[in-house]
Amino acid sequence: MSENGDADRFLLDVMLGKLATYLRMCGYDTAYALDRGIEADEELRPLAESEGRTLLTRDEELATATDDAVLLTEREVEQQLRELRATGVELSLPDHPQRCSACNGEVEPADLDDAPEHVPDGVEPYRCRDCGQWFWRGSHWDDVQETLAAI
Repeated sequence: MSENGDADRFLLDVMLGKLATYLRMCGYDTAYALDRGIEADEELRPLAESEGRTLLTRDEELATATDDAVLLTEREVEQQLRELRATGVELSLPDHPQRCSACNGEVEPADLDDAPEHVPDGVEPYRCRDCGQWFWRGSHWDDVQETLAAI
């Protein structure tokens, strides 16, 4: 797998919801099965193939049956990140938010004057093109950066 960017696109099974958030924050195009209303394994394989995504799963049988799938065995997200890094996936935060952690939409710079009250003054805001959620580099960003540095 290449360094983060457009080349790596992932589809995560229902057991990897927290990991989806981390990958999106790292800038990866990351689809999550439950966001798509999918729970059945037989629906994940064709979706991953048709969208050119690497399937990440904790299901050994599903991983074996799916070309280029990555089997993650750990339950805790920090350990899953370690496993994923060991496969060659670059895990670092970009300079600014690129993907919505909620819906996976692309995030673009926004005008602070248009931001809702909960967006702090003095930050550089971003907004999801798809769902409209607002983002900025704050304490959550710092916490994720520390987690990634620790693995």
